[in-house]
Amino acid sequence: MIGLSAGTFLTVLNAYVATTWFEKKRGLALGLLTSSSAAGQLVFLPLMAYIVENYSWRSAVLTIFFFGVFVYVLLWIFMEGDPSDIGVLPLGAEQSNKKQVNNINPVKAAFDGLKLGVKSKVFWLLAGSFFVCGFSTSGLIGTHFISLCIDYGYKEVTAASILAFMGIFNIIGTTLSGYISDRFDNRWLLFWYYGLRGLSLLILPFALSTNSLVYLSAFAIFYGMDWIATVPPTIKLATDHFGKEKVGVIYGWIYTAHQLGAGAAAYGGGLVYSWLNAYQSIFIAAGIFCLVATLFVLNIKRKAVLNQNLTA
Repeated sequence: MIGLSAGTFLTVLNAYVATTWFEKKRGLALGLLTSSSAAGQLVFLPLMAYIVENYSWRSAVLTIFFFGVFVYVLLWIFMEGDPSDIGVLPLGAEQSNKKQVNNINPVKAAFDGLKLGVKSKVFWLLAGSFFVCGFSTSGLIGTHFISLCIDYGYKEVTAASILAFMGIFNIIGTTLSGYISDRFDNRWLLFWYYGLRGLSLLILPFALSTNSLVYLSAFAIFYGMDWIATVPPTIKLATDHFGKEKVGVIYGWIYTAHQLGAGAAAYGGGLVYSWLNAYQSIFIAAGIFCLVATLFVLNIKRKAVLNQNLTA
């Protein structure tokens, strides 16, 4: 249930909303939409850790449930599907780009998109790099960071607070990434994001071994800036190569690779810990994978004619 709902609401929906409602400043819109998940991390992680520690995990789940119901009501009342539904044009557009309503089977449309994607080298390069993105963020840091900190003597609430602290800089980094993705070559943005992320993961064991909150906070700031900064450039590249009419379903499959990477790290991290009673090797492996991902994104050929959204 959680997997289905997360897959529906996370960055795949962002791609649809940004391409439907924005012609100009689409990258900035993507950055703001994506950074909202970081804002949730900032608000809820310390709260959930407190509730679990002082009450129970069931109380934490019920808390999220009631917030979810509240958000559902807000969406039902205020959210529209297309700018034309309220009589406006997408930001920066001179004419409506409303999609024609049709009776295409959504499952068929999804697999038609997959067939289109698998024939493209760009799809595989973006999916491969996004697999690494999921592996190194929600799968590894999101799942195992708190346990890693506890292994080094930090309290659970302290570790959760550090993870939430990343959320502050995640908001800044992702919003900034969206802004500059409108102005610079997105391949090089991803190169730097993956490269710097890889280096930060390689030095994380050192930061923890110092038992210094200063070094750990420095890591949280640096890593937080980079956490989901990869999303706006990835969506922009997918839009440039496949068009905004196809980007929703194409990016959905690319995001599937992200979630497979996250699952591999979540399971693999636990497996490695059960074998070695230590996390260092899985974090080092993730750092190396990020460095390899830099080669993936640099192998994406730049389109000779970019979509008009890059002229914004």
